[in-house]
Amino acid sequence: MLVTTIVIVGGGLAGAKAAEALRAQDFDGEVILFGAEERLPYERPPLSKEFLAGKKTLPDFTVHDGDWYRDNRIDVRPGTDIDDLDVSEKSVRLPDGSTVAYDKLLLATGSRSRRLDLPGADADGVHYLRTIDDAQRLSDAITDTTRVAIVGGGWIGLEVAASARERGAEVTVAEFAPQPLLGALGPEVAEVFADLHRDHGVDLRTGVEVAEIITEGGAARGLRLAGGDTVDADVVLIAAGAVPNLELAEAAGLATADGGVLVGAGLQSSDPDVFAVGDIANAEHPLLHTRVRTEHWANALNQPAVAVTNMLGGSEEYSNLPYFFTDQFDLGMEYTGLSTGYEQVVFRGDVAGREFVVFWLDGDAHVLAGMQVNIWDQLEGIKELITARATVDTARLANPDVTLAELIS
Repeated sequence: MLVTTIVIVGGGLAGAKAAEALRAQDFDGEVILFGAEERLPYERPPLSKEFLAGKKTLPDFTVHDGDWYRDNRIDVRPGTDIDDLDVSEKSVRLPDGSTVAYDKLLLATGSRSRRLDLPGADADGVHYLRTIDDAQRLSDAITDTTRVAIVGGGWIGLEVAASARERGAEVTVAEFAPQPLLGALGPEVAEVFADLHRDHGVDLRTGVEVAEIITEGGAARGLRLAGGDTVDADVVLIAAGAVPNLELAEAAGLATADGGVLVGAGLQSSDPDVFAVGDIANAEHPLLHTRVRTEHWANALNQPAVAVTNMLGGSEEYSNLPYFFTDQFDLGMEYTGLSTGYEQVVFRGDVAGREFVVFWLDGDAHVLAGMQVNIWDQLEGIKELITARATVDTARLANPDVTLAELIS
């Protein structure tokens, strides 16, 4: 089939990288990029890191400027929410009721902040963090005299806590689980992040439930915990995770499960002319032999090129291992792999000094995932251990004098 028009629904990093890949792969047809925000596509990780810390501004992490879209003949339409996707007619409906036809369509709709049904959640001074406008409002509210209360000890919550503390704010984090990042890292490594934040003056309260956002005169003034304790605050951030934007896919009848659009390793959905990438893609992974859906920057960056190849008639698979990173206080880390179902954790290096590598292993001593902390030359070796599926000697794995390559040979 001759492909002359490709529509991209989603104005974030994934949408921009798809447009870029189409021109890089010599597609000469019409490319239309719809984004819900009144902004050109930008990257989101800096919102809770460098932007909030005052180290970067929006142009620093905008993917391409307006001239690039013009020069590459990308019809980019910010501020345009797609109301309906009709896969039988191969068209999308715009807010004004008009429709745009496509030959191939890429869904890159991302996710949104999870809202909590708490008394006081709609008060002034209650923040969420998903967009640049959210980040600007939050940044404007934080000074060196501000008391910040954060509901949720996940990645966003902890990154904001670090940025706010570095700006001199007083910070309390209320986390329902026994440790922050427990679901992502397990208790052994979650403890490292708990210690990090407490060492930097964050009042980290774990195993607590927030019952109410205290208000006064319509403005947030703190938290009331289920046990009756209160936390005074001028600013409240709810960082309770994300919800994938699946409404368009579900209404169109595309196959979905476990929070994502079901796609193969080539990122094609149940409709052969519709592909999905980024937060919403629940993709078959050819190396891990399971479905993987992660809400991390690396998928938005790298999946679109594979989807574009296949939209244009190719047969490529997305085989990158899951990857994410964070920077909090003096800790920088990179993680790769998938630790689901791990049975053992092995550290190598100086854990107390926060300069180490950690591995998650299954019951047969296969490395499932690894993370380098304040060390920057081990990531490729970690990836090789994961993909080799070699049974490793855990004593040698813990020994920094043994190279990772030696563990495979």
